[in-house]
Amino acid sequence: MANAAKEAPLRVLIATKIFPNQAAPGWAPFNRQQFAALSRLPGVKVVDVLATLPYFPGVGLLGARSLAAGLTAVPATECIDGLPVRHPRTLYLPRIDHGLSGVLHAASLLPHLLCYRGRVDVMLAAWAYPDGCAAVALSRLLGVKVVVKLHGSDINVLSERLGPRLAMQALLPRAARIVSVSQALADRVVGLGVPRDRIDVVRNGVDGTLFYPREQGAARRELGLLAPHAPTVVCISRLQRDKGVLDLLEAFALLRASRPEARLCLVGGGEAAGACADRAARDDLRGAVHLAGAVPLSKVPCYLAAADVVVMPSFAEGLPNTVLEAHACGRKVVSTDVGGVGEVITEPVLGALCPPRQPRALAAALLLALHSPSDPHRIAALHAVAVGTWHYSAGKLLASLRHAMREEPDV
Repeated sequence: MANAAKEAPLRVLIATKIFPNQAAPGWAPFNRQQFAALSRLPGVKVVDVLATLPYFPGVGLLGARSLAAGLTAVPATECIDGLPVRHPRTLYLPRIDHGLSGVLHAASLLPHLLCYRGRVDVMLAAWAYPDGCAAVALSRLLGVKVVVKLHGSDINVLSERLGPRLAMQALLPRAARIVSVSQALADRVVGLGVPRDRIDVVRNGVDGTLFYPREQGAARRELGLLAPHAPTVVCISRLQRDKGVLDLLEAFALLRASRPEARLCLVGGGEAAGACADRAARDDLRGAVHLAGAVPLSKVPCYLAAADVVVMPSFAEGLPNTVLEAHACGRKVVSTDVGGVGEVITEPVLGALCPPRQPRALAAALLLALHSPSDPHRIAALHAVAVGTWHYSAGKLLASLRHAMREEPDV
């Protein structure tokens, strides 16, 4: 019996609000890929993914005015990349202080969690607040240890707000383990009271079957949208103001004073798409910017291969997968110096860093990168040494989950 118990797979319950669904299949592909890889490892069973969806009474009446309204048609259960997924609705109040989100999230999640008591060994909550805090608060009722995975804005942005910060300070130190995608993010959560010896840095992986060096000309011909020989900058990002995309457009206008033939391609959708289109239509950028919109993950490598330089202009990040994927494709990256980006852009061949919110500095860094020679295969080789596959990343995550099982009970 002892041997049978020892050989039983680790039963994992995952809870997160950042996961794909029928209405948004491209949402948070990094979690889908890592959790799917985790489920394929020997000795582990992902019992369910509780991919929560925001809800409030009357949400369906708002139509396009509310992101949550577009999620009302998502089914209660799905199978995504081999993972059993449930979509509990969690109550939130629009335009109300974020300090209430943790309480509402925990109350909404409670009835869904009780049925798992005795059926799971450990719970993984991906996103610090409200997901991680709610999971820790409910962990005793479920009778399991909780591991909280940090991503970036959950710490870099939300912890700057009073309500979320107080909840994180009270609850995150009670998690059995904290998993961070970068060392910089781990350092920040130490400031919230989490003991450093309870934090594991587990970088996201890259799908090597998708992201690898490709011939640039062939990629541009396949897209049929970019000038065949023009120096081209590509940005893969949600089009949101805090992602720095409007700063990027200002920077690109400055760059074109020296390189008028240069082209910029923005790949992604978001609330700032209209503002980006308006800025791109002005005289200094007219005809030089292509707004590709959101594309499936399978199409992203083609846009990266078409680039001379990939740019990441965000104001705050953990360690964005776009940077890792660009390097895997052999493309240098110019990025704002945020989060853990400096942990992977470690030498000039890989790209350059500049301060966030400074379009002139971004323009200068992009101009230098376009003038500098590039070595795609050396970039890809350096990436392979620093970053592993999703299988490797999932293995590190599993080690953290197993470590959590050995932790002393929380006090």
